[in-house]
Parts: sequence; structure tokens; C-alpha cells
Amino acid sequence: MSTLAIDAGNTRIKWGVHDGGKWLHQSAAPTAHAKRLRDEFAQWHAAERVVVANVAGERIAEALAEALEPASAKPLWVVSRAEQCGVRSSYAEPSRLGADRWAALIAVRCKYEGACVVVNAGTTMTVDALSSESIFLGGFIVPGFELMRGALATHTAQLALREGSFSFFPDNTGDAIASGALNALAGAVERMCRYLVESGEDQPTVVLSGGNAGLLVPRLNGPVHVVDNLVLEGLVRIGANDG
Repeated sequence: MSTLAIDAGNTRIKWGVHDGGKWLHQSAAPTAHAKRLRDEFAQWHAAERVVVANVAGERIAEALAEALEPASAKPLWVVSRAEQCGVRSSYAEPSRLGADRWAALIAVRCKYEGACVVVNAGTTMTVDALSSESIFLGGFIVPGFELMRGALATHTAQLALREGSFSFFPDNTGDAIASGALNALAGAVERMCRYLVESGEDQPTVVLSGGNAGLLVPRLNGPVHVVDNLVLEGLVRIGANDG
């Protein structure tokens, strides 16, 4: 059964069409261009399921709903639950967890066993803990790489935004800022791994997704897997479960 899966984030809207066995198509556009997606979706209006995770706000939800009006299937707007697809949530209010984070957790549980740290490195970076018993224990939200660099440029007099790359011992301001941001992001992931081990879990598998995943891989220790469009994978699973 074909599924049109849509992940609307703060910076980009990613989507793909899955036939139940493989991806037929994947693409992305700036979130600001949501109203233009009607034509992009036109060739997929016959999809038997449409599943959407939107964390970009009501205006984007309205634009997507308009773009999807001609679709054969009524969109399923994902809301995080206390339990779904074998994953249980420990969030104080399960429905308030971002739908993208929930979909990513479900995708990871379908792909990997044991404890996992699920990382989506985009505009913000989320770092979520999934136990070996498939319980979402909680997670961090931190500014992403560009937000960290931009905050320093905006709120300090001497740290204007400039190019830089990672260095163990930065000897210029651009490298110092880039290295500081990457070390902070990697530290959040490694701290979550440590907390899982301290809670009695085996060393967790780290699963990375998002536009800045590639920046983090060289900075992390232990088993690391990069999965493109992890949220879309989870949306397909949710659609199959609810269909």
C-alpha cells in the first residue's frame, strides 16, 4: 500500500512516497515554500495513505492541508501517543512530544534492538533516550549548529559570524566557534549515552538523522548509525499501524 509521508520541520519540509517495500521518491523544500507544494504533490494524489508530522506551526499546517486537498486519502496528522507501534512514552504529557521525535523513535525501534539514543540534528538538535524495553525515557532539545553560531554573532560584540571548521585546539575565532558548537552537540549525545548506561542499560546505539548528522559522526564514540529521513521512515510505520 502506497504512503505519502510528509515531515514539516522548522527549516525544511521533507516528503517521500513508499510502496510498502521501498521508497519510490523523496524530496524536500524550504518550509517557507509550503504553499507551493500543491504541484509537487500532484503526481502522488493516488497514494492510499497520507501521513504528516508537522512541528512548524498552524500556518504551515493550513498550507499543507490546502496542498493536499486533491489527494485521494485523508491526511493523518500524527500526534504523539502514550503507546504506538511498540513504543511507550514516559513524557509527562505524551501528546506534547513533537510528532517528528515520536516518529523517529518508532522508526528506530523497528530498525534496531536494545537501548538507543535517537538524534535529529537540524535547526535544533533533539537527543532522545529509548530503553531496551522500548520505553521513551525522555530527551534533550538544544540549539543546532547554525543556531549556536548565530546566537554568538547576534549577542556578542566581538564574535561576528564567520567561517570555521573543527579543530582539537582552535587557533582562530572561526574555528573556535565551530569547534565549540560541535563539541557542545557531541557532548549532549555522549551525556545521554552515559545516563542510559548509569540507569542499567548496555552501551546504547546512537542513531543520527538530520542535515547536520554528518558533522557529528566524526566527533562521537561508540556505535553510530546515520539514517536519512528517519522521521519519514517512522511515518510510514505509523500509517501502516493506523491503516
